[in-house]
Amino acid sequence: MTVTAVPLRPIQKGALSKLWLGIIVLLVAAGAFAWHATARPIAMNGTSEDFLAWNGGQAGVVTTDSGLQYQVLETGDDAGSPGQGAGVIVNYEGRLIDGTVFDSGEQQGLPLDQVVPGRSEGIQLMTRGARYRFWLPPGLGYGENPPPGSPITADSVMVFDVDLIDFITREQMMQIQMQQMGLQGGPGGPPPGVAPPPGALPPPPGQ
Repeated sequence: MTVTAVPLRPIQKGALSKLWLGIIVLLVAAGAFAWHATARPIAMNGTSEDFLAWNGGQAGVVTTDSGLQYQVLETGDDAGSPGQGAGVIVNYEGRLIDGTVFDSGEQQGLPLDQVVPGRSEGIQLMTRGARYRFWLPPGLGYGENPPPGSPITADSVMVFDVDLIDFITREQMMQIQMQQMGLQGGPGGPPPGVAPPPGALPPPPGQ
């Protein structure tokens, strides 16, 4: 029986380079996946600084000079943004990084000078109709002094999803407040049967 040898074709230099390039790409991708899978639990279970350092590197997350982090979930109508001291009407949910919800509201009126600094700064970045997610470092939230009885602990990162429904200027806010003061019949509020002025925001639910 005769065995016929089949000559092997030598691998071309260009093909060999492509093969090595493919192997390197796979190794880099595997390393990146392993780092991401390890970094997230470390960030979630570490300090607030650990979490924010990790979160700031995620796709679409922007970090401002103050340390506030935000992500645009839906864009608005580009017709201006609320300024400092404005009054806003929002839908929102506030939670901790482990998912614990500590506050929420629908069509809530909020004076921006009566909320924690991170929320005020973040909402001022929005336009009417926009939806953003914010991550507040402890220094822009409650820091070491969370509200008594709240699930928020000292040095917690707070996460807020906010829909900006509408807003009015600081000057309009002051006019409404003056109207409300003029209608008040005493510490208990307006006299019976007297409605609040048109467009008045409901009392703020707190920070």
